[in-house]
Amino acid sequence: MYTSHEDIRYDFEDDPKDKKTLKPHPDMDGGWAWMMVVSSFFVHILVMGSQMALGVLNVEWLEEFHQSRGLTAWVSSLSMGITLIVGPFIGLFINTCGCRRTAIIGGLVNSLGWVLSAYAANVHYLFITFGVAAGFGSGMAYLPAVVMVGRYFQKRRALAQGLSTTGTGFGTFLMTVLLKYLCAEYGWRNAMFIQGAVSLNLCVCGALMRPLSPGKDGHGPEMGDPTVLPAHSVESVGSAGHPGRAEKEGGPGHEEALGDPQAPRCGEPGRRDARTLRVLKAVSQLTLSVRRGFRDWYSGYFGTASLFTNRMFVAFVLWALFAYSSFVIPFIHLPEIVNLYNLSEQNDIFPLTSIIAIVHIFGKVVLGVVADLPCISVWNVFLMANFTLVISIFLLPLAHTYAGLASVCALIGFSSGYFSLMPVVTEDLVGIEHLASAYGIIICANGISALLGPPFAGKLSEVLRA
Repeated sequence: MYTSHEDIRYDFEDDPKDKKTLKPHPDMDGGWAWMMVVSSFFVHILVMGSQMALGVLNVEWLEEFHQSRGLTAWVSSLSMGITLIVGPFIGLFINTCGCRRTAIIGGLVNSLGWVLSAYAANVHYLFITFGVAAGFGSGMAYLPAVVMVGRYFQKRRALAQGLSTTGTGFGTFLMTVLLKYLCAEYGWRNAMFIQGAVSLNLCVCGALMRPLSPGKDGHGPEMGDPTVLPAHSVESVGSAGHPGRAEKEGGPGHEEALGDPQAPRCGEPGRRDARTLRVLKAVSQLTLSVRRGFRDWYSGYFGTASLFTNRMFVAFVLWALFAYSSFVIPFIHLPEIVNLYNLSEQNDIFPLTSIIAIVHIFGKVVLGVVADLPCISVWNVFLMANFTLVISIFLLPLAHTYAGLASVCALIGFSSGYFSLMPVVTEDLVGIEHLASAYGIIICANGISALLGPPFAGKLSEVLRA
């Protein structure tokens, strides 16, 4: 039912029946593949980094709207949660529109959400503009960034994913500094407006996500993106200067009708017919693409080839329902812990959240390198790091000094680097063909964890103190 992960070094098509046409692809593990890493890196900076820095804006919203901490915290939780929860629906966009178009549209929606939030009159307005709109746009940009790296790498897949996801750590550090500066200089409303303009760079990142091109021999259509058409499809219908492509599309007679230099250049009927045919061809191709994308998406979730028939994958989803909160909770509640133990002076010199972010970068790279070693199982690295992170979360409330908290935060940062291995182990479970849909489910589970984890931890803290 599932494609072996060994097949990802080849070109692939959406239809499993075409697997016999698979062949080696020159762009795998090199060339443009590293541009995928760069693109994904900046997506993580702009999306995940910005969300990890929302504590800065949370303080501004508390002062502006005078609402409870719990209600105000839901703005950040909604944005972070929806970014991940919409994963399965973004998988449908990827199947029908392709990764490039999905990421570009996501960049536009995310930017619009930031800009509209600058005009918020109350917290409930932010629920819609920032929590829902900006969160949905972030999800549309985030999932393609992860999927495209998986499509372009086979030998150094874990390292590539590790390098690209280090953008979260860099972004947390950079965006925190940027938002603090913008809020201090221009106020939080103008800061959000400026951040909306910065988020338009997601469209640039999306433009870099080109599908896998044909092999060096030049045979076969592009197969890396479900909506990419062969060179002799839509464009060839009216290509007067390229009779060869027209011949491929419609035969010699078609070439005479549309590509003959002797065809009437001023005769509007001929030109109108060509334009009409070109439009009809484009609509037909788009309709077929949407139908095929929806069919693949539906079969992956509900059909006979449903991912949920894979028991290991189901267990992995259940784990993901709780996993992400272990990483999010420290970022939300560390400021309160610092105030509780009167450590604000030391924390202002070097924030504990910055320690997590910086060590998180090294953790992703180191764990990625280790997981790619031939004698090491990626699953062993993944499980050991996950166990270490859980232990670190339990140790956090026991540390009452800055040095103790800094040590635990460093351990949290390093062990949480295993999140870069999640696309790798997901692909190992279901194969590259189902990666977009499967990883969409995984990040949806993570989104539920991120949405409910921090409020639950805050409520538990209040109960224990009482």
